[in-house]
Amino acid sequence: MSPSSSLSGKTYLITGANTGIGLSTAQALSTRGARVYIGSRSVEKATTAIATIRAKTPDADVHILQMDLLDLASVVKAAKEFKSKETKLHGLINNAGIMATPFAKSPKDGFEAQWQTNYVSQWLLTWHLLDTLVSTAKEEAATAGVVRIVNVTSNGHNFAPKIGIDFDDLAMEKSGGIWSRYGQSKLANILHAKQLKKLYGGETEEAPIWTAAVHPGSIDTNLNKQTALPRFLHTVIKALGVYSPPSQGAENSVFAVASSDFKASDSGQYFVPGQKRETPSKPAQDMALAEKLWEWTKGEMGKRDLL
Repeated sequence: MSPSSSLSGKTYLITGANTGIGLSTAQALSTRGARVYIGSRSVEKATTAIATIRAKTPDADVHILQMDLLDLASVVKAAKEFKSKETKLHGLINNAGIMATPFAKSPKDGFEAQWQTNYVSQWLLTWHLLDTLVSTAKEEAATAGVVRIVNVTSNGHNFAPKIGIDFDDLAMEKSGGIWSRYGQSKLANILHAKQLKKLYGGETEEAPIWTAAVHPGSIDTNLNKQTALPRFLHTVIKALGVYSPPSQGAENSVFAVASSDFKASDSGQYFVPGQKRETPSKPAQDMALAEKLWEWTKGEMGKRDLL
């Protein structure tokens, strides 16, 4: 997608956009004239992010949408707030995430923190915005792929349990380590994108929604500082030049959510850096598992009166 490609008149929502890849994604979209909502737990950090964007693009149409992904009620509230302000949504980027953090559960909802932050909360946000996404797609059906959902995943999905999603022990407090819990949540992101494509992006749909799961690469963000690994390792890895800048990590997200080079045949696929399609792990290709995960999540959210 060239820098000159206009996104004027289009609206996007990015979770975790107050820093790192999300901020770079917001910058790229707003520079092209899009209206962008920054999903962030901290209003202060989101305000700083907007100032950063406007330092480069003074007339950037950027707004804050406060949400705490470790509080499911907050996610529902944010979705309702968005819909009270906007009637259209052209792109949702489920970008926020935590990586390989010490075991913890969300204080209000009781899910393992990585599972809730990386997958459950973003599934719930997507669910509550689907009506707006669908209506936007129908209203602007003359433009193919005008509405898209992008889940930021990771090649770390390969660290998930061999069975894929361990429904009998999702928290894996004792049976799994930090990387297997992380991998399970990132696998869920891919399965979510595939199931969304199946339900809302079929060729028979009046106005299909396109989806994608994207791996941004090894990026120098605060995500690396949150892991349970020794801090000196990050310093060594950074010194070796393994990490790429956030702007490079955002390229896949921008491509999948807004580029005319992203085609209908790309919908539901997994992308690695360089906008290259790649085959994910075997569990990530399992559509029966994708459906089971969808029904499990829908059931859990229904029990909590969150749908």
